[in-house]
Amino acid sequence: MNPKLSTSRPAAALLALLALTVTLALPAAASDVKIFRTNSEKAFLAGNLEGISIDPLGRLRLADRAERLTAIDEPFLLSAARHPDGWVLGTGNDGRVLKVDENGDVEELFKAAEPEIFAVAADDDGTVWAASSPQGKVYRIGADGEAVEWFDPGETYVWALAADSGGALLVATGTQGKLFRVTAKGLGELVYDSDDTHLRSLLPLPGGGALVGTAGEGLIQELTPAADGWRARTLYDADEPEIVALTLGPDGNRYAAAVASEASRVDLNRSRSNGSDDDEDDDNGPGDAVVTVSAGDGPPTPPTATGSRRRGFTGPRSEVLQISSVGVVESLWKFEDETVFALLHHRGRLWVGTGIEGKLFAWNGSQMVLEKDVDESQVVALTVGDPGPAFATTNAAALFRVTGGTERSGVYTSAALDADQISRFGTFRWRGEVPRGGSIEVSFRSGISAEPDRTWSEWTAWRSADGDRRTGEIGLDGVPRGRYAQWRARFGAGNGTSPLVYGVEMTYRQENLRPRIERLEVLDPGEILVPANFNPGAQTYQPSSPRPDGIFQTLEESSGNDLRLKSLWKPGWRSLRWQAEDDNDDDLTYALDVRPAGDGEEGGDGDGWLSLVEESDDEHHVFDAQVLPDGIYRFRLRASDEADNPDGGALAAERLSEPVVVDHTPPRVVSVERRGGELRVRVGDDWSPLAEARLSVDAGTWEDVRPRDGLLDGRGEEFTVAVPEGASLVLLRLTDAAYNGATYDLLADR
Repeated sequence: MNPKLSTSRPAAALLALLALTVTLALPAAASDVKIFRTNSEKAFLAGNLEGISIDPLGRLRLADRAERLTAIDEPFLLSAARHPDGWVLGTGNDGRVLKVDENGDVEELFKAAEPEIFAVAADDDGTVWAASSPQGKVYRIGADGEAVEWFDPGETYVWALAADSGGALLVATGTQGKLFRVTAKGLGELVYDSDDTHLRSLLPLPGGGALVGTAGEGLIQELTPAADGWRARTLYDADEPEIVALTLGPDGNRYAAAVASEASRVDLNRSRSNGSDDDEDDDNGPGDAVVTVSAGDGPPTPPTATGSRRRGFTGPRSEVLQISSVGVVESLWKFEDETVFALLHHRGRLWVGTGIEGKLFAWNGSQMVLEKDVDESQVVALTVGDPGPAFATTNAAALFRVTGGTERSGVYTSAALDADQISRFGTFRWRGEVPRGGSIEVSFRSGISAEPDRTWSEWTAWRSADGDRRTGEIGLDGVPRGRYAQWRARFGAGNGTSPLVYGVEMTYRQENLRPRIERLEVLDPGEILVPANFNPGAQTYQPSSPRPDGIFQTLEESSGNDLRLKSLWKPGWRSLRWQAEDDNDDDLTYALDVRPAGDGEEGGDGDGWLSLVEESDDEHHVFDAQVLPDGIYRFRLRASDEADNPDGGALAAERLSEPVVVDHTPPRVVSVERRGGELRVRVGDDWSPLAEARLSVDAGTWEDVRPRDGLLDGRGEEFTVAVPEGASLVLLRLTDAAYNGATYDLLADR
């Protein structure tokens, strides 16, 4: 029996025998204070703006003043147009046509039998035109209030109405994608029959003809009157499947909005039928786009708008396009998250109404500027007003108008800022400009849930943003610890000028969390880990077992599957590998100790532990285990985040290995008894079960030998070996589970 490792031996004496891997420690992090930074248009847009807009330079400022003329007591508001006495609105799901005057008073003009009014228009004399869907109809509502059915296109949906340059009414429809020109009651001629499923948007052109936008293929087409019918020319084939809005600028440029959004009114899941005898309504080929339209149960948020040609679309949700007077198309702006519902060029500015968060943008010549952020979900229609445009919203239904000037006050509330872990919040800093007489006040709160709710702390009291008129800094000692935090800023105008904020920083420090050791693994005896690009060169590495085709061995290298490391074979050496995580993303250092199993198992650091590694940032360790006497050992791994927490706040995790057998002694032959032409052989091993037994007669091929019980799995086994007559060399090669091996001549001294 091998002597047991004595824990009374000085640790330094044993450590002098251990061949340890040398590692380099990385320097500790300079600071663990982190910063939330908000200093761009995209970052500010993630927050909530009340009376605040974002200017062309990405700065927060007080918004242009807009007032809610009236709230509409309808489930949905779908369309709007200017009226000589105010505005006319189309609603759903009750098919009502309403008039709103300049004071916000609401009057019902007409109620259609159909549930949705997707398009309205008004003449200078007060005549109102309203298009209902489904089973589309066009109604005329006279200035005297008399309403009559004016035109039946025989189509399911009427998407747009507009008077052309000759005074006739243009009617754009779906699901057959047809355009009609109506000159008198019941007198409408088909002027264009599209190959697409819906004519979704319509823009009459000053010289005659019109621009149409389709849904299904997302085409922008110019229609020109001709003697034998209107001619179509495709100006643009958008990546997005739907052209939802068109508008005309004073310089002759046209503008279009292309969308690919689940908030579309059209579900592109049915192909249009061209009415030929060869078509079958329910037999669409695999390449056909299928189109249906949501109606009756809550427009404008029906099922997803993705035709088969657009399935898998991964581009921006919306795109605003400019079409020159000669037909050249270029992209002005792309919205990754906003769905565009309406466009209007009004008094030198291109206005853009979006959802699903009810934002009104304006194009300033180089980028989109957020002008208004309303509580209602979607800005679905834009129409002219004085001095600024009017816009209609749905979810909830209301009519607003831009009145000129700027708001006197407004509040910006940031998005919930995620510190990843419970944190202490330090300092709030801002950069901007505050005019004389103006003010910026700030307030804060924190919580654990991702969405602010009643479990969050109360907002702190408003505090003046201390500092000069361009920068300020506030301590956040009164803000409770939490994972998430929000800040808000209240703007007050001064001398008719808005304060500006163009950069905000909020510092925080995560509460330190204990590291976690996910895995501690002791590799097989003799398996060592080296860098994947390591070439042993002239160094000798031994194979793990004898070759099966003879007793003379060659030396070879084996490699593992690790992406950064590979395995080589070196008898007597041992390797440990581990994995640890830190939720604070702190750098971890490791210490590794060893002791005989059973010595002070429940004790502390002074009970027999001997250091293998005092400090390392590697996640593995290789050492020469031949200095350890045969026996059973445990390894202890400690992971510490002290490198990033040097001021006494460090935490550590600890994990013990399973008992590990260290065995350097090969199996031995206990006895050999000859019985005629056979040998009865007993073998044994003090620490490890046998793993392999092979026999070679007179230097022939190695053959496996089966023990008498049929299973080679114990520390003691018995074999019966047949010896051929005249044999002079019978070799038995024994290998244990620790890969210790020895060869014995069974005929020696027998």
